[in-house]
Amino acid sequence: MRFPDRSRAGQLLAEKLTHHTSRKDVAVMALPPGGVPVGCEIADALNAPLDLLVIRNLRVPENPVLVMGAVCADGTHVLNHEVIRWLKIADATIDAVITTESAESERLDRAYRRGAERVDVAGKTVILVDDGIETASTMRTAVSVLRLRRPTRIVIAVPVANASAVLELRAGANDVVTCILPNEFDGVHQWYEDFREISEESVRDLFERAKGRAG
Repeated sequence: MRFPDRSRAGQLLAEKLTHHTSRKDVAVMALPPGGVPVGCEIADALNAPLDLLVIRNLRVPENPVLVMGAVCADGTHVLNHEVIRWLKIADATIDAVITTESAESERLDRAYRRGAERVDVAGKTVILVDDGIETASTMRTAVSVLRLRRPTRIVIAVPVANASAVLELRAGANDVVTCILPNEFDGVHQWYEDFREISEESVRDLFERAKGRAG
């Protein structure tokens, strides 16, 4: 099975989430860019508000492959203290990276939402959406950042995921919902016929249309 595109994947994924339909205590949170077309379909099907969770990784300057944390557009951030201790990263270095990535996450957030207010998820069930999970790192960070907003439950929902990553994520989320959970996984892209890059403009347009439908 392969999905024609992210929108169709979102429609199929929404069928597994119907017990959340029209509940006032449910919100859909999509990770840009790939999670947005998926999240739009889910929010529409469930009659739930859609919001975006813009996250930037905090990469170690001397070794950008390594991630020492992440920052969200609202200023909240989480740190991987194990990596920081292992590499003996100075506080000044951490602060500088946080400042740089905070500015970029805020820029993206402004570009995407164009003044639209964030959805208050305190006390709600949040359906956290992306177009797929290859490794647990990004989604695990997203869960950590989202927990700071005090939701009651976090349900990770993705069309396709690496089985080993799902096992890891179940420890931090209340549930993980997928359409495809393959034994062999060589990347999210292989499960889509159309996996084109999504521009900032496309994310903004999708989000505006979702807000328009909700209004």
